[in-house]
Amino acid sequence: MKLLGISGTIVGSKTGIAVQSVLDAAKQFYPEIETEYLDMKDYQVQFCDGRDPSAYTGDTKTVIDIVSSADCYIIGTPIFQSSITGVLKNLFDLVPTAALYNKVMGFVATGGTYQHYLVVENQLKPIAGYLRAFVAPSYVYLHDDHFNAERQIADPDVRDRLERLAREVVFMNQKLKG
Repeated sequence: MKLLGISGTIVGSKTGIAVQSVLDAAKQFYPEIETEYLDMKDYQVQFCDGRDPSAYTGDTKTVIDIVSSADCYIIGTPIFQSSITGVLKNLFDLVPTAALYNKVMGFVATGGTYQHYLVVENQLKPIAGYLRAFVAPSYVYLHDDHFNAERQIADPDVRDRLERLAREVVFMNQKLKG
């Protein structure tokens, strides 16, 4: 089983830190699984222009292939202007819907206000529904206050929720895939 963590932004570090902490927890609880971290900062991805996903080349093709080959996901995004990033939306547009069908997704979001946690409910979960993916019951929203000056997750409750998310995604994937 391959669990892919995606940091769906090209700026900042908090989202990536949160996604990586879920991957670390999953590896701790389930050492037999493979984890991979996809940081969108590391790739020059083209904008989706409607062509068949197999027609893309370079970094765009690489990212499509990485996402398509995973069995389940931890998807992270910062919240900008009460929405997911354009980078993440573009990724969802690029990857063939069939590649995400019946796969388990868990969500992590970061933001500067406490109200933006609703973006997971109002945007990410409906996208997953359209893709016919399964969504873990928990998700984790991290506010700037949950990080210390060294950009480490300082809030023990948030760390516990990230661990719970890791367990849920792997458990769901194992049960659904037999």
